[in-house]
Amino acid sequence: MDIRILADKQSLGAEAAGQGAERIRKALAEAGGATIILATGASQFEMLDRLVAAPGIDWSKVTAFHLDEYVGLPESHPASFRRYLRERFVARVPGLAEFVEIRGDAPDPEAEARRLGSLIAGRRIDVCFAGIGENCHLAFNDPPADFGTEEPYIVVELDEACRRQQLGEGWFPSLEAVPRRAISMSIRQILKAETLVLSVPDARKAEAVRAAVEGPVSPMHPASIVRTHPDCRLLLDPPSASLLSERRGG
Repeated sequence: MDIRILADKQSLGAEAAGQGAERIRKALAEAGGATIILATGASQFEMLDRLVAAPGIDWSKVTAFHLDEYVGLPESHPASFRRYLRERFVARVPGLAEFVEIRGDAPDPEAEARRLGSLIAGRRIDVCFAGIGENCHLAFNDPPADFGTEEPYIVVELDEACRRQQLGEGWFPSLEAVPRRAISMSIRQILKAETLVLSVPDARKAEAVRAAVEGPVSPMHPASIVRTHPDCRLLLDPPSASLLSERRGG
């Protein structure tokens, strides 16, 4: 795992976008197309701002999959991750080949997970952009995460720590308003990406970063699994890296 500590959120976002864009350009040159996975949340703001402006990417040859979404939330809701990605990414890149969204308000979430699984099955994923949650979740795979399922997308229960993070980031007016279930890309599907680019700023993520980097690889710390990936880039700022025992340069 390549761990880098950047000076601030802006530098972190620029580095994440730059590394991801390089991987996309490589896929376009070698295969004529690229498939990426996009995450949401406060950790991705700066990265997406830089990614949409990255030079040398023919977005008409790029397909983007959606990492996770709340069950029962319409796209019109301010906290909808579909809405987030449509506003912050899809609307800002010219002629994206396809955006494969998770329909969180589908009548049957399990059927929606199967639909998504059929669309991503067998596809080469060039880069997955993601973060790490305050409870060390990866996507919406809260602890204890399912490290075994081969299903690409699954319906999951959100634990209280995860729901409190969403409240704390300002997406919902109260804890009661935060959905209790989500459709999430599974751990094994995330690990199938050729490259993982994880953006993790802020002191509130420091405990999770320490668990992911220095603790045991365990379903109780879901993001720890990225240490088994052959090409994972973990990008931190000084606050999120503050509890690591070994200081690393940027």
